[in-house]
Amino acid sequence: MSTKPKKNERDYLDDYQDQGYTSSFRIKDESLVDVDSKKEYKPKDVKIVAEHRFEGMTNPSDLSILYVIETKDTKGTVLAAYGPNANLELAEFFKQIPEENISKK
Repeated sequence: MSTKPKKNERDYLDDYQDQGYTSSFRIKDESLVDVDSKKEYKPKDVKIVAEHRFEGMTNPSDLSILYVIETKDTKGTVLAAYGPNANLELAEFFKQIPEENISKK
């Protein structure tokens, strides 16, 4: 990761993309789907490498979380709202990821 200070989600996304975390995902029918390849992953197939939480600079109620994830065949990120604006289906998916698949870093 670069040593320059990170101020927002874009800074983190750029660094992770430079490290090969290039896939983007969305939630569909209780699966995480790679936007490009259309491959689907269940919670047990996903490893959370890191997560970063943010609050809006102009509106502290704008809350987001960046998940950095790996599967058996790809690496990528998921940027999601949390708090009152959370996507409940996405939040439920991430709650179902087994504890042993979540990095403690």
